[in-house]
Amino acid sequence: MSEIDLKNPSLYINRELSNIEFNRRVLEECENPEHPLLERAKFLAIFSGNMDEFFMVRVSGLKQQVLLGITDRPADGLTPREQLVAIHRTVTQLFAQANNMWLKTLQPALAEVGIHALNHSDLKARQQKKLSAYFEQEIFPVLTPLVFDPTHPFPHISNLSLNLAVEVRDPDTDEIHFARVKVPATLPRLVPLNPLDPDELLPPATQKFIWLEQVIAANLDRLFPGMDVRAAYPFRVTRNTDMEIQEEEADDLLLTMEENLRQRHFGRVVRLEIDEETPEVIRNILMSNLKVSATDVYATNGPLGLSSLWELHKTERPELKDKGFQPTVPSTLRTGDSIFNVLQRTNVLLHTPFDSFLPVVDFVEAAAEDPSVLAIKQTLYRLGPNPPIVHALMKARENGKQVAVLVPTTILAFQHYK
Repeated sequence: MSEIDLKNPSLYINRELSNIEFNRRVLEECENPEHPLLERAKFLAIFSGNMDEFFMVRVSGLKQQVLLGITDRPADGLTPREQLVAIHRTVTQLFAQANNMWLKTLQPALAEVGIHALNHSDLKARQQKKLSAYFEQEIFPVLTPLVFDPTHPFPHISNLSLNLAVEVRDPDTDEIHFARVKVPATLPRLVPLNPLDPDELLPPATQKFIWLEQVIAANLDRLFPGMDVRAAYPFRVTRNTDMEIQEEEADDLLLTMEENLRQRHFGRVVRLEIDEETPEVIRNILMSNLKVSATDVYATNGPLGLSSLWELHKTERPELKDKGFQPTVPSTLRTGDSIFNVLQRTNVLLHTPFDSFLPVVDFVEAAAEDPSVLAIKQTLYRLGPNPPIVHALMKARENGKQVAVLVPTTILAFQHYK
């Protein structure tokens, strides 16, 4: 039997490409007809959000290595630059697959069951008028168009924001100007049409939506009075949000983390998503000012940022979703006795998500109040909005206990709960 050469790169799987293959499996769940329709749309939203995070952290890390001239080969044998080439080749195919999944499969299938994600051009004149009124009342007040020309600097484009690159012409001088309009994240990305047009007779459970950026694009004349709006093209930017903290150089780690969190909004651009109809002149303006190369640009003929499909999943159509699951609490923890007393008598095994997570919260809340507890140290992998376990930890700190919590990969939590 020959000895195995453990330095052979063929024996190893590249970490970043493995991450992409995981997300390929997430995307494949969209194709599974055994899943209810809105669950399939949910998987597409999860895939899109996962890939955003992949670019923000993993791709940005590789780009930083390339900038630093690092050419070391890990066990799998791929240099940082070679990894970026392989990533671009693979995700380009995946993004096309995701776009086709929405346009050719999920969107038509949802329309068949009464959930319509429409384009502005699909609407009747009456509906477009209703949307114009909605634009005036709800959207127009929160828009801030910014013009870019020799006297105005290129505006900052925030991470994961959806924007419109607008081309306008001055009729007096015939000059062409470029402007940027940010699509507000404070408004629904999928604007519900039913409340705006209550007189339309629709079959039961039928719901219609219109993409917010298309509502804005159709009413740009209100933002540029006296100008000729020639065209508008959506684009989206992904920035480097990977945090590098030299702890030994930080006098105050908390202040250092706060500063790093602020800088996340200004990290280097690692991906530019555009509509495939964006003309070359607009594309070049974006690439030049965002300092990205052609391999950082991903063009599509569908909506950008499909993580917004989470909004569709909130639609009240339970027959199109998985049946709800209610996790249980072990009988030993349902006696009303103190959780510390229970644990003194017997061990308790929790198997989440089949068992409820509430006993863990109860455990921390009890520890926060128990005078015998001196310190709480734990790892939190995921945090939802306003989580009770964080309030319990804060209460423990207020009660004079030492609290140390590690939040890996979700460091943004510190921004909300510090």
